[in-house]
Amino acid sequence: MKVILVDDESLALDYLERQLVKLNNVEVLGKYEDPMAGKERILLDLPDVVFLDINLPEVSGIALAEQLLEVRPELNIVFVTAYDEYAVKAFELNALDYVVKPIHPERLMKTMERIQKRLDFHVKDTGQAVQQVEKTNEEQYLILQLLGQFSVEFSGKKDAAIRWRTTKAQELFLYLLQHREQLVRKSLLIDLLWPDNGTEKIYAQLYTTVYHIRKTLDQFGKCFHIANTTEGYILTLNQVVLDVEEWERGIAAAPPLAAATLAEYEEAMNFYRGDYLKDYDYWWAESERQRLKRLWLNTSYRLEAWHVEHGQLDKAIAGYIRIIEEHAQAEEAYFALMQLYASKGNHLMVNQQYHALTAALMEELNEQPSAYITEWYKDWKSGVNSL
Repeated sequence: MKVILVDDESLALDYLERQLVKLNNVEVLGKYEDPMAGKERILLDLPDVVFLDINLPEVSGIALAEQLLEVRPELNIVFVTAYDEYAVKAFELNALDYVVKPIHPERLMKTMERIQKRLDFHVKDTGQAVQQVEKTNEEQYLILQLLGQFSVEFSGKKDAAIRWRTTKAQELFLYLLQHREQLVRKSLLIDLLWPDNGTEKIYAQLYTTVYHIRKTLDQFGKCFHIANTTEGYILTLNQVVLDVEEWERGIAAAPPLAAATLAEYEEAMNFYRGDYLKDYDYWWAESERQRLKRLWLNTSYRLEAWHVEHGQLDKAIAGYIRIIEEHAQAEEAYFALMQLYASKGNHLMVNQQYHALTAALMEELNEQPSAYITEWYKDWKSGVNSL
């Protein structure tokens, strides 16, 4: 196992080197007090492991780790810190590999054993996956379902899990995904994820979170790449299919609604499995969620109006019921159902839809149905009672 050490304290470097050479199968390629010199040698000498002090001059150890992982995502980095374990956990580093100064031999041995297992796993299991990726790009693909319940399908394997180390990592990834192929500024991400924290160490928390994301996404090969710039990050996708993009593209490319194209529209509408990221209460996702919801609603109303116009009333009723199931305050859908049931002479269902609309609006918005709906209902009820 080839190792490089980076620490601005020469005594700490010497001590760590002495402890490492006592272990079997460990070769120290170099030790560096200058982090930039260390970075250069790491990229040239390609070690398996880097021991990196967190508090370095010129650049933080976590920022340097981020730069290294962007070039070599498979690199194993062990952070060396003077913080005690409680402080490390508060600093959100507990999920990373780290050792606390002064470094105890037993702790160092356990860390190296864990890394060796990781390296062995990479050679034995990941190696086969890497060969498969190199064999053909056609076989390596990822499908992300963002409409309705979030799910992942990787190279034909459904329900592939993404297990995030922290909720911050999950939210940051989804935010970058929403703004894919765009530069997202680091200052914006800090305001988004840590709005109440002071500036001290806040960038280190951001770098740590990006580190978590990169490690989590390793399982998907080259499907994701997070580029780091001075200002921010850019998430690019390769062989990744997003259901939301496919659905929106299908709606935009659909021909005019007619009998010959009806099946195409119905298939596209059935592809909408629910609201965008519906299980995640992120305020920043709401505008995109509402935009896609409006697109689905407008297309649904067009489709059901076509059904009504062409006498397919039962299909229209089923469609309006689905609209209400997805959006309980969709007044137009309730009103359309009331009119359809009235045309079929189903008085019970007209009353039921009006009262259901009233209850839904009162419960969610503390409002009454729009005046035109109430007036129609009163006129209809008056006409029924006069019979």
